[in-house]
Amino acid sequence: MMRWAALAVAVAAVLAVAGCNDYGNTFQNNTGATITSVSPSQWDAGDGSFTLTVFGGTFVKGTVIQWNGKSLTTILPTDSLGNILGNIATATITADLVAKPGVASIITLSPATGAGNNGLSNPLSFNINPPRNPPPTLSAVSPNAAVAGPATPLSITLTGTNFISNSDPTQVNWASGATTTKLAVGNITSTQIQATVPAALLATAGTANVWVFSPGSPPPPGCTVLCTGGGGGGSTAQLTFTICATAPCVGAAPASAAAAVAEETPAVSLDGRYVSYTAVQNEHAQIFLRDTCEGTASGCIPRTALLSVTADGTAANDESHAPSMSSDGRYIVFSSAATNLVENAPAGRQIYLRDTCAGAGDSCKASTTLVSLDSNGALLGTESILPSVSSSGRFVAFLAITPSHSSSPASAPTKTPASSVNSGFRQVFIRDTCLGAANCTPKTMRISLQPGDGAGSGAKPAGPALSGDSNHVAIVGGDTATLFKRSVAVDDRIFLAVANQQH
Repeated sequence: MMRWAALAVAVAAVLAVAGCNDYGNTFQNNTGATITSVSPSQWDAGDGSFTLTVFGGTFVKGTVIQWNGKSLTTILPTDSLGNILGNIATATITADLVAKPGVASIITLSPATGAGNNGLSNPLSFNINPPRNPPPTLSAVSPNAAVAGPATPLSITLTGTNFISNSDPTQVNWASGATTTKLAVGNITSTQIQATVPAALLATAGTANVWVFSPGSPPPPGCTVLCTGGGGGGSTAQLTFTICATAPCVGAAPASAAAAVAEETPAVSLDGRYVSYTAVQNEHAQIFLRDTCEGTASGCIPRTALLSVTADGTAANDESHAPSMSSDGRYIVFSSAATNLVENAPAGRQIYLRDTCAGAGDSCKASTTLVSLDSNGALLGTESILPSVSSSGRFVAFLAITPSHSSSPASAPTKTPASSVNSGFRQVFIRDTCLGAANCTPKTMRISLQPGDGAGSGAKPAGPALSGDSNHVAIVGGDTATLFKRSVAVDDRIFLAVANQQH
């Protein structure tokens, strides 16, 4: 009897220091490596496969990374002598493992021998977030005006895209002066929201601003660390609501750019996966990029991104047009009259290059740079439109227009009628951005022979088309053949300029 009692005490002592790992197996203590962190630390469901890097120590020959108990093919980096570094291990997380939101467990298993040695590391939780919520757009508020002092609240309808109607829905905001109010909302669909404006907000004549905000996607169920969610969402630009002192009351007519962009030509990548195009958002023409996922592995989710944005994601504050795309879809150039895309942007229409980071990896950060600038002053006083980019994205050709110019370059400038927005003298420039080139200084080259070449009319101009290798430029114009040192007539209006002799 005493022998059984002693055995029971021994078992109890063992269990007192034992624990359970994530798979329900009892062990005395973790005796394997130690995981300190992983990169990336979380992932969005449906974003496809990625390489997981596990940091810690000490990883030895035979150490494997386990994902929810499944051993993965693991790479242990070595030094120049072939010795395992021991503090880093990597494995590929396939798309099927992160197809749905949730929390995964990451642990390493190292070879272990002897009683009480299990070879397991400490586990870390890995969040698989729901897909990022798309950014909303707001195109109209109806009605957009009311007479001050109504006796009852006013119902308004907001029209746009990517509105969210789940448990954390899109919000409608109303700002008058320094006060912002979140309006009560009723029915929400992906393109319309019904909201109610309290009578108190309409008591005084003036104007108010209306916009919508969508939250980011929530963290996955069961999340306990890094519970920030998948992100996305954001605020739209603001639309104006007019409060009139007396009837009749008519709101400001929204300036629509729909007619201007209806026939603009989209740009497509060489493999057909990426398409850039112009569309109207919040009363301005903007540049968008659509990832169609054409030709990709399963798990890719088609997405649309706004490209004409500031560094913090704010939409361009004026019209953007004419996208042109590098062959891989990473670099998009376009013309924009916005003044907020880069710091100290010149007035008037300018050419911008957007690095979308498509295919560049997680370390790349999307950015926008000004293309239509030069150190010699040739572009001073001009507006730049209709860009064309080379296959690599390094070279950009564009048309520069001097809005006010006399009929003779030698005479004094005269004022161009405001209605002739495209009138003036045209010149063709090529910008070497030095993308992908070592020991290169960006520069802008005018490839037409004389300043002020090629007078144009008020008609809509045609821009240059740059060949993939940037050595040739095709351009429309009756006098174009005289603009270049060497050019080839295609017909009576189209000419091919040999640009590589100019730069």
